[in-house]
Amino acid sequence: MPRGVSKSVLETLQCVPLLARCSQKELRQIANLGVHMSAPDGMVLTTEGEAGHEMFVILKGKARCVVNGAFVTDFGAGDFLGEMALLDRGPRRATVTAEGPVDLLVLDDREFDRLLDVSPAISKKLLFTLAERYRENGRARGQAAG
Repeated sequence: MPRGVSKSVLETLQCVPLLARCSQKELRQIANLGVHMSAPDGMVLTTEGEAGHEMFVILKGKARCVVNGAFVTDFGAGDFLGEMALLDRGPRRATVTAEGPVDLLVLDDREFDRLLDVSPAISKKLLFTLAERYRENGRARGQAAG
């Protein structure tokens, strides 16, 4: 039986670009897929080069993303990370660390697969987001991207 989902969690999930087109029912299903956790300041969420077995949706707070020792971006409420390792089963491409306390929705690989099954719009949006991140990463490194 699904557990209750707070209004603030639903509002945050609705602000996640990947989930923006989901209905309230779909958002409740998604919120019930994952585990809600709090990460303290300095906690490493992902480590570049290591295997990834979960993705994160930031509900509150901020996390810093570093690739090859260089700052890339900050993630805030509504952002998601870690999905690429779940899609291609490859190593993490970045190290992401909590900057201050961070509230997260964490989805493991099975829950991530179910997330993609909840709505075809999520799968499509994920493809667009990945392409956008790929292009941004290529520009940041001075490479031609696609």
